[in-house]
Amino acid sequence: MAQQTLEDCLQRVELVRQEIGKVLVGQKEVVEQLLWAVFAGGHALLEGVPGLGKTLLVRTLSQAFELSFQRIQFTPDLMPTDITGTNILLVDEKGQQSFQFQHGPIFAHVVLADEINRATPKTQSALLEAMQERTVSAGGVTRPLPEPFFVLATQNPLEQEGTYPLPEAQMDRFLLKIDVPYPTEEELKMIVRQTTTSQVITVEKVASAEQIAEIQQAAREVLVADAVLDYAVKLLLATHPGEQAIASVNKYVRNGAGPRGVQAIVSLAKVRALLAGRYNLAYEDVTAVALPALRHRMFLNFEGEANGIRPDRVIMDILDELGTQKV
Repeated sequence: MAQQTLEDCLQRVELVRQEIGKVLVGQKEVVEQLLWAVFAGGHALLEGVPGLGKTLLVRTLSQAFELSFQRIQFTPDLMPTDITGTNILLVDEKGQQSFQFQHGPIFAHVVLADEINRATPKTQSALLEAMQERTVSAGGVTRPLPEPFFVLATQNPLEQEGTYPLPEAQMDRFLLKIDVPYPTEEELKMIVRQTTTSQVITVEKVASAEQIAEIQQAAREVLVADAVLDYAVKLLLATHPGEQAIASVNKYVRNGAGPRGVQAIVSLAKVRALLAGRYNLAYEDVTAVALPALRHRMFLNFEGEANGIRPDRVIMDILDELGTQKV
């Protein structure tokens, strides 16, 4: 990778951060993880209580990019065709009938799937299939989705009544899951000052689809030493219960992460290394992306659920154990 290419990528990403920072107060780690997903070419699931700025963040991100944007509010009565589109019957002035495909909101570069767990599994599946295949099939015709294509979904962990949690196997479609925390006291003050005036903030478009593709390509060219790759694979395998597993995994984990987990770790870690101005992956990149890459791919058993254990705690135990085994 040329030095100039790296510097161009870093300048472009910094412009995106600045535009988001105009609107969103704090949440720097959340913004950073969302950028990892975009430049790794994957989809992201944001989880947090209402009012933390999840929708605002996704909308602002799309405004900073020269990309098309669609927001889908998921509700129990939302049908799959409301997302993908459908064939409609047309009758011309001569009375002749024909079908024409009406594109759904999924045909956009950035799709905000707001409160994804409020739609039925059938409708969720329509979205998740498009995320995986990056195509939509209707009436015997398969149509490609735009490139780049990102689904940035939100869900509320508190209200479970009337919701349909995403099936465990389909959680794997998301490259990472971002936990959105409460703002700090100082951030709350800034939010109040910023949102209770007549000031209008305009977000400039600072990155085109071609520039995003260049950053994605640059990230893919980040080198990975065998020892670091071995560490990433050990990290994934350590999530599986068994004789070699640590105590908390055997006690609380029902199923560990699948192969997509290590693919996610390496993809995200490469982006993190690139955004840190490095051409090669470091151990710290792998450990930094472990939580968002794995927390939605590990499933707890009854004892873990009953004791209120979070996957993050188990992953931290694994990282502590592996910390002494780096090559």
